Parts: sequence; C-alpha cells; structure tokens
Amino acid sequence: MTELVLTTFNWVPEVPRGYVRDLRVRWALEEAGLPYRVESVPFDARGAEHFEHQPFGQVPWLTDGGISIFESGAILLHLGLRSEALMPSDPRGRSKATEWLFAALNSVEMASVPWSIFVFSGISEETPGRKRLDDFLRARLGHMEPILAGREWLAGAFSVADIVMADVLRLVDRFDGLATFPACRAYVARATARPSFKKAHADQMAHFAAADEANSSRGVG
Repeated sequence: MTELVLTTFNWVPEVPRGYVRDLRVRWALEEAGLPYRVESVPFDARGAEHFEHQPFGQVPWLTDGGISIFESGAILLHLGLRSEALMPSDPRGRSKATEWLFAALNSVEMASVPWSIFVFSGISEETPGRKRLDDFLRARLGHMEPILAGREWLAGAFSVADIVMADVLRLVDRFDGLATFPACRAYVARATARPSFKKAHADQMAHFAAADEANSSRGVG
C-alpha cells in the first residue's frame, strides 16, 4: 500500500480553524484507519509547486504514491475505493453514497457558504441580497430536514457522504442556522460525536496551534 500524504496550510487565522477542509480528509482517514502523514505549505506565500497540486491555491490535497488529488470531495471518493468504512462496495450502496456526497457539495454547500459569509461579515437582514440567501438556505435545509429525520445516515451505513454533509451543516450550525431544523442539528451532533471526527478536529487545531508557538518563539506575529 502506498503512503498517503495530506497537505494543508502551515497556519491559518483563528476564525477558520476547525473548519479548514483538510478536516474532511483527516476525518475520512481516521474512520478508515488508514495511516497517513501531514505536510504543510505556506499560507502567505503560495508558490508554483502549490499551484501545480491545487490550481486555486487552496488546500487540501492528497498524495497517494504517484497520484496527487485536490478537492475534498474528489479525495473522499478516492479514499472510498480503499475502504468499505467510507463507501459501500456494492453498486447500489456506492451510488447512494456518491449522489449524497455531490448533493452536499452542490445543493447544500452552494447555499451555506455565501450565507455564512454574509452572517460572519455582520451584514444585516435588511441588506439587499441577504433575504435571498436566507430563503435559499432555508429551502435547502427544508428539504434535508425530513430526510434526516427518517434516517441515521444518508446512504445506510456511515460514509463519505456523511462526512461532507455533516461538515457543510456544521458551518451553518456555527452561526445558529439550524435552530429551526432539529433533525439537521441532531444529525450534526451524531456525526461530530464520532471518535474519528473528534480526533481529526483536535489534530487540526493542534496543527495550527503548533504554528502559533513556532511563530511566537521566532518573534513573528
């Protein structure tokens, strides 16, 4: 089995910590029990090699032997081929997990991210465009609510689809956007109670905290 290397930033500001998307990959690797190591690239000085692996200058990417994969959804699909802890092996189960992973990225996250940016920026509900974002997100959550009320996990057993969907909804919950969607909130609570999530989250926070300590010792920042 080839070595798995997860690459993320060496440091990020405090606000996004715990939400940088290498968390999704860490979570999947922990769920599957796949050994891996973490490498870092500079947050402030993104060089040509970075853009060769990630054309938008973002993180994460995963190196699997001679393969380099960017985008968290693509990485999780790749890892799903390695472990039934992440994706069922039967065609029907695999298709279910795949469709829900894409639903999380395309149908829910496309509503949650702009809404979260507005809320985080302190833009009031009276600001032009804010109501449309609120309504768009509520519509998506309104579709998810009865689905999550009727099942524990999206594709039967826990899968990569749940890693992505729970992480997408977790950002909404950070800004109290799930207050009127109890099934969505309970789903996030179930997912984030998993030991693999707790370890992935703790490891990411420790990774950035170590950078703070290193910068402090050098008198940086």
